[in-house]
Amino acid sequence: MANRETLGLIKGARAGDVACQLALGRVYLFGQGVPQSLPTALHWLARAAQEGSQEACMLIGTHVPFEVARPAAQALIPYYAQAFDAGLAQAGLVLAQLVLGHPGSCDTLRATARRGLEAAAAAGLPDARWLLSLQDGAAAPLVRHAAEPASDIDVTLYAALEQAWSSGDHAGFLAQGLPLARELLQRQAAAGARTLALDAQQVLLLSRCAQALAPAGDAEGWQCCELAAHGGDRTAQLELGLGYARMDAQGQRLATRHGAANFKRAVRWLTQAGEQGLAEAWFVLSRIYTKPEFSQRNVVEAHCCLERAADLGHAPAQLECGMHAWRNRREGVNSDVRAAYWLLQAQAQGSREAEAALARIAPRGEPGDWGQCGAVHAGAHLRQLGQNHPLLAARLELARWFHLSRAEALLLDVHAADQGHCLLVDISATHGRGKRRLVLVRTAQERQVLDQVARLFERVDCGVTGPEGNYRQRLYRLKCYLTELELSQEHVPQEHAPQERQFLAA
Repeated sequence: MANRETLGLIKGARAGDVACQLALGRVYLFGQGVPQSLPTALHWLARAAQEGSQEACMLIGTHVPFEVARPAAQALIPYYAQAFDAGLAQAGLVLAQLVLGHPGSCDTLRATARRGLEAAAAAGLPDARWLLSLQDGAAAPLVRHAAEPASDIDVTLYAALEQAWSSGDHAGFLAQGLPLARELLQRQAAAGARTLALDAQQVLLLSRCAQALAPAGDAEGWQCCELAAHGGDRTAQLELGLGYARMDAQGQRLATRHGAANFKRAVRWLTQAGEQGLAEAWFVLSRIYTKPEFSQRNVVEAHCCLERAADLGHAPAQLECGMHAWRNRREGVNSDVRAAYWLLQAQAQGSREAEAALARIAPRGEPGDWGQCGAVHAGAHLRQLGQNHPLLAARLELARWFHLSRAEALLLDVHAADQGHCLLVDISATHGRGKRRLVLVRTAQERQVLDQVARLFERVDCGVTGPEGNYRQRLYRLKCYLTELELSQEHVPQEHAPQERQFLAA
């Protein structure tokens, strides 16, 4: 749920303010008050970079990896090139990944990407060394620092292992990679209590061997998983934590894994995997912290882990966070708004339960109410109203798009109502029959209308002491408008006239 400051940045960014776009990209990049989202951060940073922001290019080059940038590669390549020219080696790596994978790139751009790849390899980035070795062919050695020990595994073999794994040939991968993994396990056994120092490629080899051996429940697979987890591989850390907890990634007890669970060890490895960005690890941790048999049972910590999983895009965690916030809506301010936020996130990932819950939490009003009838068929009268009474016209526009009642449209505090993902309609303080409810902002067109109205009310006091007056004054102004509208048969279709007369008689 975005706070008021973030909502201001969103409005400024949508209006084309480069400073707001840059600030909003930074907010989503680091999760400052909103769930961290690299794609959203990239969207706003790219908008700022398009307007010439050097800082936006540097942030993109530093923090946005190849996987996130790949869908919009053509548009983002100039920004990575600019960041690389400024001396950022990481940007050179992503530039090379974006350019060298597309044969249609021009020679000048490929030469720049090659220089970026070499600079990233010289800076010690493992992915850059690996990509450079593939570009140079099997005969070329890995680029490394002079003080760095040579790799024990040949580059050609690594290329063959990568091809086998990418094609899904786990049997072929094990045939070539398992002997190398066994050699590393023997070296670890000889080292005793001291953990063997491994490079990134060796850790990845062990992790993949563990994944390939996992279905068979092989002891070697568990040893590979342990060694890879000590080497920092997050997938191995997750699997090791699940193994100690005797659970699967959905937090369910596994009947196939016998023996008592060791939750303390599981928490250690799952926490490390979660801190490297694995949402499944935080989700399983939330389940562990609620178990009565866990000596460190902590419901508050369980909910914190659940929210961290939801922040990382875990759909079941988002659904659970949404339902938890809705159940406790009377205990916290804006808990219903937060519930709608999480449920919208879960629904976007295809959750039918979230969709059903949203239908109960924020039901859509009937489209045939007064706001629809009065605003849709007004034509020239509404344009004239916009010139004479722009605030009233804006309120009618909100009523038309969000199916507001008469009192809601006239008394809504537009400043407080806009929550980013929904409209908080609450007029209970000024209208005895008003009830708090939510209206979801589902489409880009609805968001655009809401932004336009919010900009109109930016410097206007929405209270009864403001320029619109109290409720009776607003209602009188609206009745005068609708009376004129009804008298003009030219602009109001006959089938809607009874509804208008019924409203005027109310």
